[in-house]
Amino acid sequence: MEKLLAQKKLGPRWYERFPRGVPVGIFGMTMAVTVLSVFAIERAEDQRQSGQVAQVAQTVASGIERRANANAAYLRSSAALFATQQMVEGPLFRTFIRQLQLDGRFVGSDGIGWAMRVRRGDVATVEAIMRAGGSEDFKVYPQAEGDKAFVVPVMYLEPDSERNRRAIGYDMSSEPVRRAAMKSAERTGQPTATGRVVLQQEGRAAGKSGFLVYMPVFSLSGPADSSRLRGFVFSPFNAQQFLQSSIRSEQLLGSGVRLLDEDGVGRSVLATVAPEVRSGRVVKRPIDISGHRFTIEVTGPASPMLSIMSVMTLLFGLLGATLLLVLARLLTQQAVEDRIALAWFEQQSSIRNSLTRELNHRVKNTLANVLSIISLTRRRATSLGEFADSLEGRIRALSATHDLLTQSDWGTTPVALVIRAELAPYAQDTNRHLDIEGPDVELAPNDALSLGLAIHELATNAAKYGALSVEDGRVTVHWAMAGEDVARIEWVERGGPAISPTLQRKRGFGTELIEKIVAHELRHPVELKFEPEGVRCVLMIPVRRRGNFAIREGR
Repeated sequence: MEKLLAQKKLGPRWYERFPRGVPVGIFGMTMAVTVLSVFAIERAEDQRQSGQVAQVAQTVASGIERRANANAAYLRSSAALFATQQMVEGPLFRTFIRQLQLDGRFVGSDGIGWAMRVRRGDVATVEAIMRAGGSEDFKVYPQAEGDKAFVVPVMYLEPDSERNRRAIGYDMSSEPVRRAAMKSAERTGQPTATGRVVLQQEGRAAGKSGFLVYMPVFSLSGPADSSRLRGFVFSPFNAQQFLQSSIRSEQLLGSGVRLLDEDGVGRSVLATVAPEVRSGRVVKRPIDISGHRFTIEVTGPASPMLSIMSVMTLLFGLLGATLLLVLARLLTQQAVEDRIALAWFEQQSSIRNSLTRELNHRVKNTLANVLSIISLTRRRATSLGEFADSLEGRIRALSATHDLLTQSDWGTTPVALVIRAELAPYAQDTNRHLDIEGPDVELAPNDALSLGLAIHELATNAAKYGALSVEDGRVTVHWAMAGEDVARIEWVERGGPAISPTLQRKRGFGTELIEKIVAHELRHPVELKFEPEGVRCVLMIPVRRRGNFAIREGR
């Protein structure tokens, strides 16, 4: 295991240095890819919707042009028939138009009418003829002004409805936009549309917008000049009805449409089909209606902020990024924990080696103490029984202190516990003989062993010859700090048998044990006096910091 730990590089890897940054970075990159994907999807969706709006615009433009072309075909056929007649009479006009429009539809227009070119001097005659033919209220209006030579009143307009009758007799040459379109039609000989006008059928100047398409009718005989022009076949269009009849609602797909007339004056809105919800996406298409340029403006329907595909991509991206974040966090955390575990194993290996060395050292010290105790006990013993009893007591003292050290895991041991453990046999029934007092002071293991051995010798001597051998004897053990790193322990016996000078001079094993072995272990001299009143012993014990003897700090 030590070899593997030695070969294992315990330095943190690059991703271990950033246990939070790496998962957040992976999350950020995943979300960045997701956002780019959503952007691409939305861009494709926008292009699709723009293409859809463009397709709607093309469809609407085609529908309008088909309607206009169909109407132009009707006007051409009507002009071809009326060109062969000397005069376009009411019965002929109505019969032809009714046969032409068998289904009752006028391809989006208000109908088909005939406007005859009349000299200004013949207006009264024409009015009289029309009244005699059944149009009792026929009158050309407005009255021609200035030196105007011709007027172009509406003679007939089918279908014959209350709305269309409002236009009968109206001089269309009196209005500039209509007059310009008629001149253009006369010049080209083709159907020609006006710009924006208000149809006379509306009955008011501020009515709905519309336009007209004129087809000139020329006489088949006569000089090739403007005198051949007999009049115009025309179709009036209400712009709103024309737009709605040219397209179907399902073709719009929710889009809106506006029909615009852009001339030199400006842009005029003729008709509008509002979108369901305006989006701002607009496509314009120019269209040609009988030689006049109009514009179709298609507004796309509003689309959601994000398409369904984008929302699903965003949700799955967020889910995937979160899972990767959690996975990366777990992996980096596991890597950090593995590195901590490896460091812990290495520390445990070092501690085990230190423990082994410490154990060897302490066993050797203990054996040396035991050997010294045996040697001195044998030297002082007078019999085998005395030797065995003395040796047993001292070994038990060492054992008691060892038990305290074992309970504290060979850490610090309080002075009070060491003293009470050695004096426990004498405190069972004579508690009044013992006075043990002092502050909390912690001792290193070796110092605790030395103190225990010294207290044992002093207690044994007191029990045999001193204060603990009589009923009135008293032993006082007090201790206090004599400096920052030294504790002073004082043993005092009083009330015991008086000590004779002969006993004072006699030095036994206990005296040598305390003054030599204990003093050597504590690295301080021991003051041991056999006074007449009793034994007095002062021990100076070092109070060392834990780091000076502990195998593991912070334990």
